[in-house]
Amino acid sequence: MAKKGEQIAALPLRWDEDGKLEVLMVTSRGTGRWIVPKGWEMDNTKPWKAASIEALEEAGIKGRISRDVIGTYKYNKVLDNGKPLPCVVRVYPMIVEKLKRDWKERKQRTRRWFTPKAAARRVQEKQLAKMLRSLDRKPRKQPVIRELLKAS
Repeated sequence: MAKKGEQIAALPLRWDEDGKLEVLMVTSRGTGRWIVPKGWEMDNTKPWKAASIEALEEAGIKGRISRDVIGTYKYNKVLDNGKPLPCVVRVYPMIVEKLKRDWKERKQRTRRWFTPKAAARRVQEKQLAKMLRSLDRKPRKQPVIRELLKAS
């Protein structure tokens, strides 16, 4: 079991035909809020690998994921018993290479590409919104993304 209140997330990215960065967001199953694919750490699985598994299950995407976090954010996860659990989410950027037509949670979620600014306006978590807005200017200059692109 993961440490209480620690989660991992993938930040799915791609560049459109005009060279503009886009972020893939999914809706949460409970409230339908826009979020990044995320979940609990998995036993015997590196955190970035767990984040890529969550991205496949929740958004139907495959790609290259960074081993380095681009940032963290906090939110309250509402548990099945209705109690909030404060969580810290470590976010790993991922360059999307394949969008599957059929995936595990397809019937439970909506996925959509947004500009970083539009994505930031749709999330409730202030730190996540700030992270998304930081991608609006020169995302390729961010060290974590630069390394990920270099690896391709």
